[in-house]
Amino acid sequence: MDLQFLTYLIAGASFALYIGIALWSKASSTNEFYIAGGGVHPVANGMATAADWMSAASFISMAGIISFMGRDGAVYLMGWTGGYVLLALLLAPYLRKFGKYTVPDFIGERYYSKIARFVAVLCLIFVSFTYIAGQMRGVGIVFSRFLEVDINTGVIVGMVIVFIYAVLGGMKGITYTQVAQYCVLIFAYMVPAIFISILITGNPVPQLGFGSKILNEDIYLLDKLNLVLNDLGFNDYTESIRSKIDVFCITAALMAGTAGLPHVIVRFFTVPRVRDARTSAGWALMFIAILYTTAPAVSSFSRLNFIDTIHNSEYQTTPQWFKNWENIGLISWSDKNNDGIIQYGPGKALENTKPIFSNQRGESGERVVLNKPSDNNNEIYIDRDIMVLANPEIAALPNWVIALVAAGALAAALSTAAGLLLVISSAISHDLMKKIFRPSINDKQELFYARLSAAIAIAIAGIFGIYPPAFVAQVVAFAFGLAASSIFPVLIMGIFSKRINSVGAISGMVSGLIFTLSYIVFFKFISPELNSPDHWILGISPEGIGVVGMLINFFFAIIISSITKPPPEEIRTLVNKIRQPS
Repeated sequence: MDLQFLTYLIAGASFALYIGIALWSKASSTNEFYIAGGGVHPVANGMATAADWMSAASFISMAGIISFMGRDGAVYLMGWTGGYVLLALLLAPYLRKFGKYTVPDFIGERYYSKIARFVAVLCLIFVSFTYIAGQMRGVGIVFSRFLEVDINTGVIVGMVIVFIYAVLGGMKGITYTQVAQYCVLIFAYMVPAIFISILITGNPVPQLGFGSKILNEDIYLLDKLNLVLNDLGFNDYTESIRSKIDVFCITAALMAGTAGLPHVIVRFFTVPRVRDARTSAGWALMFIAILYTTAPAVSSFSRLNFIDTIHNSEYQTTPQWFKNWENIGLISWSDKNNDGIIQYGPGKALENTKPIFSNQRGESGERVVLNKPSDNNNEIYIDRDIMVLANPEIAALPNWVIALVAAGALAAALSTAAGLLLVISSAISHDLMKKIFRPSINDKQELFYARLSAAIAIAIAGIFGIYPPAFVAQVVAFAFGLAASSIFPVLIMGIFSKRINSVGAISGMVSGLIFTLSYIVFFKFISPELNSPDHWILGISPEGIGVVGMLINFFFAIIISSITKPPPEEIRTLVNKIRQPS
């Protein structure tokens, strides 16, 4: 069957399923809207948590990053997975026992301060919106490529779908929708991985194929990839070029930042008991591990197939997948030596970050790029995010597999977008309206504000997706550091220390956030020419500076708390109660 028809069929069926579940499980109270009534089964919650966790970043971007960074890209695997373990062990059970609706709710109550609650809300909204913008743009790109509609149209369709099941269903609708989305995304990720593992190594298990020999060749996959990359002038795929301290800091920042992400933390408020929070965390880790252990294999397969099908080929005879992605501007060829042959090598093909296309075609039929070519032999620009989406096309897999991957990518993006939107709406309706500005509102009015703020948040996210500001794509990569330096420390100290008071917590959050944000803004926006190990503090990149911000947060919170009035007795009793076994 035709690819476009299959994509409409599979994606349309999944959308109908999501909307049907949302209508079936419509929230009728704030308790159902915020935490699904607190009655979700641990296995279902584990599956929903996995879907909430594995956003478009995990499904689309992670394998693409590893594919081009090689061993250095493993920091994302270690950081994100380790962050989940940190969350499951140190935060989830205690926050569930606390029994509130949101992360700012915990911070506001534990630190007995409206200011602390307000600062936590601001941190939460900033981190969440950076994610949503990326998710909505990802939805638009998938629609643009596979359904052949405008990217902006794709974003609007995604907004409508999220609006229906997030605004109507709340956490109750989102939970069961995410169970379905997990099934879609994991099936969509594993099927092409298994296909390609068989084609390249003869082994149907991608995790084992990753360490196997190439089919009909007496050489292991990673050794072959190293040889191919060396021939083109790249470093070894298995070689790390980052300093050890930078790798450590990036991994730690990703871990702490991930553990502080509010849209995942809130999932553990939805189960009936503290024991169920631990159980669902274990199930979620198992569901997440299926994709995360497969990603390195997918990265290696896609990079090898990409080089084999493109390098030293004539444009006119290149596979159709190259021209398909060229048409939406995510890959381009600049024929620097006018020989009609595509050369791929190290370095940027263009002086600008992304190609600027004209409507004209070159002598070989390629789309003409208006950017000035860079001074190296590489003629290929490729957006790393297309590697997973294009992987089935590169390997010439059946159309139904390609359509399935599109549906999986949409499921991953929409599941996380819905979770983030719910966190934002809960923070606004519950923490700002109910707890600060309008404490006299009743349950029905609070539910109205929750739905209204969710609708407004979806509209803002859609605008960012349609008109992405230049900073969004860059800031998303640093949201983990900002969460690590602001939210994570106050959660840990709030659970495990009875001495930290409101003044210390607020000082810690503000100082950690300001330092981390300033460091990122300076090296990424004010002076990008200085963004190198020679100018970084202790050789720590902006991606890893969140660890230093986290330490600053801890330092100021502890010092200021020690020289100011201790928390009231009821707060110390509350901390004891949180930590005592049920």
